[in-house]
Amino acid sequence: MNKIKEVLETKGLSQTELAGLLGKSFNMVNLYATNKIQPPIPVLYQIADILNVDVRDLLVPNLIKERSPYGEKTDLWVYELLQEANIHLTPQGCDIKEIDEALRTASKSKTGNAGYPEYCGVVKDFILVIEDKASLAKHIYKDENDLLSQEVKVVKDYAVNGALYYALHLAVNTSYNKIIALGVSGNEKHHRITPIFVNERGDYKELPDVETFISFNEANIDEYYLKEILCEETDVEKTTAEILKDAEKLHNDLRNYGNLTTEQKPLVVSGIMLALREIEYKTFSIESLIGDSIKTDGQKIYEAIKSNLARANVTPDTKRDKLLSQFSVIKDTTKINEKDDTLGKTPLKHYTEFLYNSIYKNIRYHNSAEDYLGRFYGEFMSYSGGDGQTLGIVLTPKHITELFCELAQLKTTDKVFDPCCGTAGFLIAAMHKMVKMTDDESLRRSIKRDQLFGIELQSYMFTIATTNMILRGDGKSNLHNMDFLRQNPKQIQLKGCTVGMMNPPYSQGSKANPDLYEISFTEHLLDSLTEGARAIVIIPQSSVTGKSKEEQNIKNNILKNHTLEGVITLNKNTFYGVGTNPCIAVFTAGIPHDKNHLCKFINFEDDGFVVSKHIGLEETTSAKDKRQHLLDVWFGRIEAETKFCVETTIEAEDEWLHAFYYFNDEIPSEKDFENTMADYLTFEFNMITHGRGYLFDEKGGCDA
Repeated sequence: MNKIKEVLETKGLSQTELAGLLGKSFNMVNLYATNKIQPPIPVLYQIADILNVDVRDLLVPNLIKERSPYGEKTDLWVYELLQEANIHLTPQGCDIKEIDEALRTASKSKTGNAGYPEYCGVVKDFILVIEDKASLAKHIYKDENDLLSQEVKVVKDYAVNGALYYALHLAVNTSYNKIIALGVSGNEKHHRITPIFVNERGDYKELPDVETFISFNEANIDEYYLKEILCEETDVEKTTAEILKDAEKLHNDLRNYGNLTTEQKPLVVSGIMLALREIEYKTFSIESLIGDSIKTDGQKIYEAIKSNLARANVTPDTKRDKLLSQFSVIKDTTKINEKDDTLGKTPLKHYTEFLYNSIYKNIRYHNSAEDYLGRFYGEFMSYSGGDGQTLGIVLTPKHITELFCELAQLKTTDKVFDPCCGTAGFLIAAMHKMVKMTDDESLRRSIKRDQLFGIELQSYMFTIATTNMILRGDGKSNLHNMDFLRQNPKQIQLKGCTVGMMNPPYSQGSKANPDLYEISFTEHLLDSLTEGARAIVIIPQSSVTGKSKEEQNIKNNILKNHTLEGVITLNKNTFYGVGTNPCIAVFTAGIPHDKNHLCKFINFEDDGFVVSKHIGLEETTSAKDKRQHLLDVWFGRIEAETKFCVETTIEAEDEWLHAFYYFNDEIPSEKDFENTMADYLTFEFNMITHGRGYLFDEKGGCDA
């Protein structure tokens, strides 16, 4: 039953007015309000939006708890998951004629009468069918052969079995060849979602559990099908494999034909990428690189770089001159400007041809948020010295820079600051995210020109960052080559930055140099932002535990002036090959931490990324699903088990990690009790057989 009539009276709205707002007749709304019939779930949500109430406020509480007119309480949660994933299915039927007709003979009793799943519909050429149950105990049932039972009682009682039943029926009675059945049980806090794929022959494949429906929307379902069901490589994986191969070859060629240092290699690569941009203006051509000793290939590339920096309007002159001084290695290194007997050309021409064919063509026309050059550069650096770790630099993976943008809830009006910008990965991700949020070209220009700020200490990294920004669509105007820790935070604050993102240098701090601790960089960033700004940093877990007295003092100072919102423990392989266990800490700047403020501590070690041989860290199909679940929990859209998220007050002396605050809030099952008793009895038996039966005497042990 519903409480629509009571809520209408409270809101001072008549049934006639509600009918007008809903676009339905008065008679229909009156039937809803008098509980003669119940509105479908989508209509119920429409009414809740109109009345500005939570949908659960429209239902009688005791009926929500167990059995409502809408099926289980789970139905409402499932509907919300579908809305979040932008999937539009029909409850208790289907608005596609062929499928709806097939369901008219789909009774679970197998009588040939009608039977309707909780939700059904089509995404692209896939049928999605969902069955849900309130109890986790009614999730799935397998027979003695470990097969999903299709007995009538089981199909009626169990979510996965029921979903599979409908999918098998639709496989036989429709022209669709691909059906995904989803069995859902529990609630938003304790639940399981199990997908089953069924083909046109009625063969089915059980798939790993998911947390959301994000993998099954229009944007992701083909990738899910390709990787999870067909077990084939996606285009992204193929691209990654190609990038890895190209990065390794280029590294080897730079070493074999150029004898270049670790710092010189990325400068040569970046400089050539800028020079290649001049091809379309006919001021540079690869054919002109003939190994001339009077005007060398390096001089020609250097002049093209100079032209492109001017064309990109890199100002002031001092910044342009600083960049050119870094790129002078291209014209000043003799070995790469002389013809190589093996190559039959100069190494510079060889590098230029390789970059043009393998990288430049891709990045020039690659418009997604993915930082293609960043991916290439990250792999390239991994061959140039362990992802830069010998220089104290840890490059941030693309999926982390994108996660930062989600956690920051970026707006087109935000000003973003990265004080340790490296190759500018955070700034590029933020730029693409913000630009995509508007069609206003003047606002887009403003975002690129006036709303992105970066500082980088290393001159050659600053050069790489500037080049990266130019290649990825501008945004280089406010990059500066300086020491962040030497800058007055109050002066930086005048820039009005509302979002801070940072991956500081790791393992540089010590008792002798406490300013170089990662947590010290964090404090300096927070002090540089406007009041109320969001700050997100990725740092080693040891930074938030306060292992030294100096770090503990910094944590105290942070809480005196800023608010900790929470910490997310990450996959230990996030920086694969570097040996750092990272976490993400999120703060609100300029507002002292209230002792009663609840912080969230999340264990996101299982993020859907795995280490693959010869590739490194690789995204699986579950990564999008797991990230969506993380964001749902972080922003309070759903509640999670404490094994995933603990919400609590904090002290500066605490270790700001999920592992420190975690407690097990799950009620033990009968099976858990049996296992515990079995373990105890096994232990007791072992002790007795080893002559230590006295441990179980009534006195509780041996006498002293």
